[in-house]
Amino acid sequence: MGEVLSQSEIDNLLAALSSGELDADDMNDANDKQVKNYDFKRPTKFSKEHLRTLEIIYEHYGRLLSTSLPVYLRKNVQVSVASSETVIFSEFSNALSNPVILGIVNFQPLGGTILIELAAQLGFAMIDRMLGGAGDPLEKNRDYTEIEMTIIEKMMVVCMQLMREPWKNVVDINPMMERIETNSQFAQIIAPNDMIAIITLNVKIGEVEGFMNICLPFFTLESVMDKLNTKFWYANMQEQNEEDFEEYIGALIKRVDVPVKAVLGKTNISVTDFVNLQIGDIIRLDTEVEQDLKVYVGNIKKFTALPGTSKDRNAVRVTSVIREGE
Repeated sequence: MGEVLSQSEIDNLLAALSSGELDADDMNDANDKQVKNYDFKRPTKFSKEHLRTLEIIYEHYGRLLSTSLPVYLRKNVQVSVASSETVIFSEFSNALSNPVILGIVNFQPLGGTILIELAAQLGFAMIDRMLGGAGDPLEKNRDYTEIEMTIIEKMMVVCMQLMREPWKNVVDINPMMERIETNSQFAQIIAPNDMIAIITLNVKIGEVEGFMNICLPFFTLESVMDKLNTKFWYANMQEQNEEDFEEYIGALIKRVDVPVKAVLGKTNISVTDFVNLQIGDIIRLDTEVEQDLKVYVGNIKKFTALPGTSKDRNAVRVTSVIREGE
């Protein structure tokens, strides 16, 4: 419903029309629909809904990077989606500097490839951390050595594999790293005028900050474009049954290796006695011969046991379980 004018506003409008200050033809022109020019060189193949869905996917991806990369880099990593836009591929490739880190990923089962571009300062920071440094970038960029490229390839494969889970609600992908290029001229995966969506991630490794760009060609995503909308996304989010989730976590925990040690006993000796120990010397422990040993799982006392042998190896037989709080 249009805006309702008050009586005073109607009187002022009539007065303006009668005095010639306002032209009725101008009022009619203002209500006409605006015509926008369409650039056939830059067709709008990605809608705002598509970009929003891609942002949701890579927000999830950013959270996975934030929790997975610190395992390798031993440093705090923060990742967030900075922007999303659509451009033609030539604009993206022309904006790249050399050297550059470009991972060319086969986006199976989709028919095509995507690009993962990592800022040079982030690449050198990762290399520095993996080699035991503080994670500082170089003051001046240079070409990568073969050893550095091997490290970068390992980290790019880790980043690539983490894309599986965020894309699961759209399509079950199995990405494969084809190669890594440091020269943008050798990464012409599609025609220069083809449209691409670029998702820019802001990555911060310690004090080093830079961008990671995900280049998604329309040709690669064309078969799943109908699924790139939030309605489809939320409709296909599978809520796992709580019991099934507990079983899944339990199965993962059962495969974890934990250290188990049986302690014969403890004692205190002087440094002089320790230095002068010889083969055949006897050390008196604080446990008796027939006393049960304490068995530790990690640093927690969990069992008592008796010592013995099994198939020519030292072993213990559990005699009791120590419950929590005992």
